[in-house]
Amino acid sequence: MNVLRGIKWPYTVIALIAVAAASFGLLRPQLAAAGVPGLKLSATDRIKQSPPPALFSDAEIAPIGKLATTQRTKADALFAQWKKAHGTARDDKVFAAWAARQIPAPPTAQQRTAELHQVQALAKSRTAAGKKAATWLELNGKSNVWKLYLHDRSELAPAAKGDAEKAGLKAALKMAKTICDQLAAKDKQPAPYVLDPTLRPDKHIKPGAKGPYSYPSRHAARSAAAVTFLSALSPHRAQDYEWMRAEVLYSRLYMAGHVTSDLTAGTLLGDLIGDYELAVSGH
Repeated sequence: MNVLRGIKWPYTVIALIAVAAASFGLLRPQLAAAGVPGLKLSATDRIKQSPPPALFSDAEIAPIGKLATTQRTKADALFAQWKKAHGTARDDKVFAAWAARQIPAPPTAQQRTAELHQVQALAKSRTAAGKKAATWLELNGKSNVWKLYLHDRSELAPAAKGDAEKAGLKAALKMAKTICDQLAAKDKQPAPYVLDPTLRPDKHIKPGAKGPYSYPSRHAARSAAAVTFLSALSPHRAQDYEWMRAEVLYSRLYMAGHVTSDLTAGTLLGDLIGDYELAVSGH
C-alpha cells in the first residue's frame, strides 16, 4: 500500500530512493531511532519508519468529515471580516487574539455529557485493528502527514518556492497549537477519558484529576490549518487532504481523546489560521 492515499511519487524521487538503498540515507531512520547524536528524523523518515496500518473506512469517517467541512464556510466568512479590517499584513499576535475570540464557548455540561455518551458507545465497538489505526493517526496526524503531503508537492517546485511553502505550513501548525493550548487552559474542559477513565486505562488518570483539557482539539486545529493551506496550493488534491483530516478526527473520537464539539471548534480555528497564513504569505 502507498504510504498515504493519493500521493503521487515522481519518477525522479523513485530513482533517488533506489540509488540510496545501500547508502546512509536509508540508514538514517534506524540510526536516529537508535539515538545516534546529531540525527533528527524528518516527517518523511518517521512515516517510512512507521508506515500507516489499514485506516478507518470511508463510511466510518464520513459523519465527522461532513461536520468538519461545514466549519470552512463559517471560517471563510469570519476571515473576510478580518481581512476587510486588517488587510493582508502579518500581525500574528493580534490575529491570534482575534481568532481565539471567534471560537464558540464550550458546550453546556448537559451537552458535553450527551457527547460523552456518544464516545462511550463508540468505545464499545473498538477492535484491535481500529486501535492500531487510531494510535498511528494520533501520533502522525498533528504534523507528520501534513509535512509529508507538502514534501510530495515540493519535489517538483523551485527550491525557494518550496521553502516558503514549508515555512507557511510550519507557522500555521505552530499557531494552531499555541491558540488551542491557551483556550484549553482558559475553558478547562476535561477530555472524555478524564471524565470516564475506563475509556483509556492506559492514561492512568488519578482520582479527582481535572485535566488534560480537550476544548478545542489541537489535532483538529492543526489538521484544518494544514488542509486549508495545502488545498489552496494543490486544489486537485483537496479531497485527499480532507479524507486524511476526517481520519485524524475520527481517531480522536474512537480513542476518547475528544468529543465532537472539541473537534468542530478546533476545525473552525484551524480553518481561520489557514486562511490567515495564505493571505499574509501571498499564496
